[in-house]
Amino acid sequence: MTEEQNGGVVDHPVVATVINPVPGNRDVFSAILESVTQSIASSAKGTGLTGAPLLDAVSGVVAAAAREAVEKGGDLVPGTKAIIMGVIRGTGATNEEALKILSHAAKIIIHHTADRNGNLAAAIKGIVLGAIASARTMGVDTARAASTAAQGALEGASQAGSVTVERVLGALKEPIGGKKVLLPEPLAT
Repeated sequence: MTEEQNGGVVDHPVVATVINPVPGNRDVFSAILESVTQSIASSAKGTGLTGAPLLDAVSGVVAAAAREAVEKGGDLVPGTKAIIMGVIRGTGATNEEALKILSHAAKIIIHHTADRNGNLAAAIKGIVLGAIASARTMGVDTARAASTAAQGALEGASQAGSVTVERVLGALKEPIGGKKVLLPEPLAT
C-alpha cells in the first residue's frame, strides 16, 4: 500500500493491514481492535522496536486506523476505543512506557480526526474509554490512564488549532465512563 506523505508517496506495509481489516461478520470494534493489535504487535515485537522507533510505528498504525474510522462515518466512540485498546495490547507496554504510548496514540487520533472534520467529542470519549478499559493491562489506575489520554488528546488538538482545542476541552468537561476526567491545572478552568 502507498501513502501520500509530504507531497510524496511512501510504501507502508503496516498501514495496509490496518486499512484492510480481516473480513467477516464481526462488529467494527472487534475488527479494529484485532487489526490494530496485530499491526502494533508485529511492528513492536517482530522487529524489537522500542523508544522513538516504536512511537513512529504506533503513529503509522494509529493514523491509518483513525483516518479509516472517520472516513467510514458512523460512531467514532467504539472505533477510537478499539484503537487505544489495540495499541496498548499490541505493544505490551506497562506503567510509564504504556502511558507515554497512550498519550502519543491519543494525540495522533485527535489530530487526524480534526484534519478530516470528524466528531471530536465522540473521538475523545472513545479515547478515554479505551484508556480506562486498558488501565489494568497498563498497570495503572483508571484515573491516571484517563488523564494521560486527555492530555495526549489536547496535545493533538493544539496541533490542529484553537477551535479543535475548544471542542476537545468541551468534550472533556462532561463525565466519561461515569467519571470526570482530571485535566492539568492550567487547562482545567
